[in-house]
Amino acid sequence: MSADLQTVRIAYVSPSAATQAIMREGQMESGKAWMACRDALHEAFKTRSKWPNRDSLQKLVKGKFALHSQSAQMVCHAFLANVDTATQLRKSGRSEIRYPYKEKLFYPLLWPAQAMSIDGNKIVLPMGRGRKSIVLDRPEWLTEKTACKLVWNRMGYELHVSAPAKAKRAVAGDVHATIDLGQIHQCAITTNTGKGLIVSGRGIRAEKQRTSKMHGSIAAKQARCKKGSNRYRRLQKARNTYAARSERRVRDLRHKGTRQAVDFCEVNGASQIFIGNPDGVRKRHSGRHHNQRMSQWEYGKDIDYLTHKIELAGMSSFIGSERGTSSRCPACGHRHKPKGREWTCKACGFRGHRDLVGSINMHPIAFGEKPIFPAAFAITYLRPGTSAKKVFDRSNRPDPGLGEGISPIAPMSLHERMESTAGIARAPQGAGHVHSISSEAHSL
Repeated sequence: MSADLQTVRIAYVSPSAATQAIMREGQMESGKAWMACRDALHEAFKTRSKWPNRDSLQKLVKGKFALHSQSAQMVCHAFLANVDTATQLRKSGRSEIRYPYKEKLFYPLLWPAQAMSIDGNKIVLPMGRGRKSIVLDRPEWLTEKTACKLVWNRMGYELHVSAPAKAKRAVAGDVHATIDLGQIHQCAITTNTGKGLIVSGRGIRAEKQRTSKMHGSIAAKQARCKKGSNRYRRLQKARNTYAARSERRVRDLRHKGTRQAVDFCEVNGASQIFIGNPDGVRKRHSGRHHNQRMSQWEYGKDIDYLTHKIELAGMSSFIGSERGTSSRCPACGHRHKPKGREWTCKACGFRGHRDLVGSINMHPIAFGEKPIFPAAFAITYLRPGTSAKKVFDRSNRPDPGLGEGISPIAPMSLHERMESTAGIARAPQGAGHVHSISSEAHSL
């Protein structure tokens, strides 16, 4: 496990109109550099010759685009990383994965750490000899030069900054945990010590459903307009604004949900964590509405967020298939397709939460052990966080409807929740409730 890791921090920038023009032209040049790399790869496909490597691609783009030399090289590195990922996925059986083929009019501007300059409270990002540099306000937390990426987020620009992060000391012990990912519940976790956690994913799913309805509603209105008209553009701006806001909300909830999961594992002393990969569920046709929900389920991001946070917490993780874990009784092994959120075995009468059943059945696959199913008092049911629409103190009024002398509930970390209870992991008011299906632990 690496002691020094990299994480990403996002700074929202407000450049002048002149600086925005430089950014836009630079992203178009970056897109042209990507297309040059793509064309070289496709030419190698056609002629059955050797695929281009890093040196050949860097030589191909050198001095041909209005970019800083190191920015052009970073585009080549990103392209080759994309090719390597596609190759690995195809070798693993994902034959539908294609190598880069799409036309890119724009591509994010990239700079390595040595290309960035810090001048007082300003960041200077060079665009190459003889061209104006991009000058942005420096965030207070940025004190050293580091790699960065300039990204367009539908309504404005974001600066994604690579920041160093130190991992905690490696956790040692015999406590294991398994994580079952889902849509209704983002994470369901069980340990071999009889503890369980369920993190709701309904907020993410609802936000995605609202966004889909918004796209359909505005698209219907745009269909009645002439493309490029003032009304068409106003509708498109409203569409982009809502979509960008929705993406930020989903990203926030995903970070909060995965943080709850990792904190739970850390509090319970888990040293190894198994994350089930639900990739196979998308291959089954289940009607257009369910297919849409499945296509919007970004479980790959959940896995990436969990893996990164677990490593920072000093624990180790690995990923594997979860096939068949949700349809098998953990007590007697009887199989059937459950309905609803409660799993009831028709053979032995076992009852438990459906997602926790999937998680507990991963222990024999991942660690070769068969732990007890968590009892009701050992299961914590949490929401990942409060929606931005429901934060009490967002109102500008002196009294936001809470009454005289009443203040909003202060947020608590999972560590504080655990320490504030007498041996029972109970969620605070407003953050969830203790799930109560069975009052006794089940020996499996």
